[in-house]
Amino acid sequence: MNAEDTWCSRNHPEYNHRPIAYFSTEFGLHETLPIYAGGLGILSGDHLKGASDLGLPLVAVGFLYTHGYFSQHITEDGWQEAHYLRLKFEDLPILPILGSDDEPLTVSVELPGREVQARLWEIHVGRVRLYLLDSDVEGNSVADRELTARLYSSDLDSRISQEIILGIGGVRALRILGYNPSVFHLNEGHSAFLNLERAKEMIASGHTFEEANEQICDSSIFTTHTPVPAGNDEFPEWLIEKYFSNLLPDLELDREQFFNLGRNPHPWGNTFSMPILAFQMSRYRNGVSELHGQVARDMWHHLWPDVRVDDVPITHITNGVHSGSWLARRMRNLLDEYLGKNWMESLDENQVWEAVENIPDGELWEVRRHLKRKLAHYMRERARDQWLNDSVHPVQVVASGVLLDPYALTIGFARRFATYKRANLILRDLGRLLDLINRPNMPVQIIFAGKSHPADEPGKMLIQEVYRIVKKAENGGRLVFLEDYDMNLARYLLQGVDVWLNTPRRPHEASGTSGMKAAMNGVINFSVLDGWWREGYNGSNGWAIGRDVDYDNPNQQDEEDAISLYDILENQIIPLYYKKRSSDGLPGEWISMMKESIRTLSPQFSMRRMVKEYVEQLYIKALQAESIKTISTIE
Repeated sequence: MNAEDTWCSRNHPEYNHRPIAYFSTEFGLHETLPIYAGGLGILSGDHLKGASDLGLPLVAVGFLYTHGYFSQHITEDGWQEAHYLRLKFEDLPILPILGSDDEPLTVSVELPGREVQARLWEIHVGRVRLYLLDSDVEGNSVADRELTARLYSSDLDSRISQEIILGIGGVRALRILGYNPSVFHLNEGHSAFLNLERAKEMIASGHTFEEANEQICDSSIFTTHTPVPAGNDEFPEWLIEKYFSNLLPDLELDREQFFNLGRNPHPWGNTFSMPILAFQMSRYRNGVSELHGQVARDMWHHLWPDVRVDDVPITHITNGVHSGSWLARRMRNLLDEYLGKNWMESLDENQVWEAVENIPDGELWEVRRHLKRKLAHYMRERARDQWLNDSVHPVQVVASGVLLDPYALTIGFARRFATYKRANLILRDLGRLLDLINRPNMPVQIIFAGKSHPADEPGKMLIQEVYRIVKKAENGGRLVFLEDYDMNLARYLLQGVDVWLNTPRRPHEASGTSGMKAAMNGVINFSVLDGWWREGYNGSNGWAIGRDVDYDNPNQQDEEDAISLYDILENQIIPLYYKKRSSDGLPGEWISMMKESIRTLSPQFSMRRMVKEYVEQLYIKALQAESIKTISTIE
């Protein structure tokens, strides 16, 4: 925190004057602050931590949700119930921002027929300041006070109001706080209205919309995170007109010009797309893995119809993870001993990780056994608490992992339960699976965890399907579902299982990051060649499910992937784990694969590498373009 000699100060002193503004609708910093829903938020939180480590002057804007994301409870029948509790801000590492009169500092945002006030809060994420907006302010109506109560409202009026507060209110908050960012980074399209506010500012100072838009584009970066339509917000045009008709004179645009900024034509009519607005008002655009970059260029080709798909101006920067947040303490101690005390300062450099080969097999295996025991103990204590406090059925206690053997081969599957992630793929041939997990002397255990969005009925039905199978007596307690997946549970799982399973229907997984966190802890990945794993897999650092191809028929794809999954599990993974050396009783070939996984994946998918790439591939271009425009304007 006190060091002034940072990577950024050494390599990019031009950033010392005006910061990068980073907007995201969720931030996953720690489980005590549940203002995140899933991977997007965890990535945002890790991005801030990585920026702090590198000394990058970044300021972030998001929401302080008064009820956070929901707490998940699974009924005896396997149905997900969502419970909400009001956060006690006084118990959290957040600071209220006060004005000169010692009253809470607020910004005002215009909504139809009224103004809504949003209070400002601050979190110190290392060197980075994260400012959070909260509409639970006296003077707002009861409904408006609830606008920032929860993540991702399914009500369209609430959703668009949230995104207006984030984008427009967020820019106004930065201005009140004295920030004049050089670059604006939109993490997903939820904050895209911020560029309308920036245009309004510049037009008020004497520019035309065309001049304003040119400068805004040059200083804006848009990262798209999903090829799944449900992940790309869009609104009916009548709703946009309701909320933005009063803004048109300030932007000097007529109705048609305004709607063309975000228009997305469908057979049933036009919508206003937040990603399209972000694409059209940002010069720099990227997906979050190499394959996702290809998918995004094809998906959004209609915005650039005169160029070839390969020339669509969307690049990619593959996601990474913040090593300090996800690396087990015992594993870090081991790496300190063999990689050198300062290895964290250069953890994105491949040569640093060559020393992993010098770690004695016995020492690495003992750390892995410790982490597995730690996970088993944690599951037993959770089950005990459920039994004592929730009056659950005894079968649910068994389903919570109390019968697991801490030394048996353990597979983890934990993520958001969306249908395309195919949590039930490994259950497709239940008879074969039961034969595999119940083999004498070679048992297999599978732990499931994850939430579905409260409005995602198919996702909740998927949880129910998995949970009902978990409860079956035939599996002998070797299938487990852990409810209320959060960052704390994630750490135990990512550090404590042997194999990390990921089965998305390719190419719907934009990137994913959970397997990256698992890999640095010695967990081996077993995944479809989608997202980041398509880049990370080298043939000897894990296993690939299925082929590196796209399918037209999803049923054929599911069938072939399931067969591949079972074959690899039966013929490669299980025998390898239980194959011991006669000399010392250790699974030598398994440990070799663990080392290869740690050595190759840890530097390649670190947040340190990712943030550096954003700086050198996108931020620096936006900063230079913005500086040229500023000089030109002054002249």
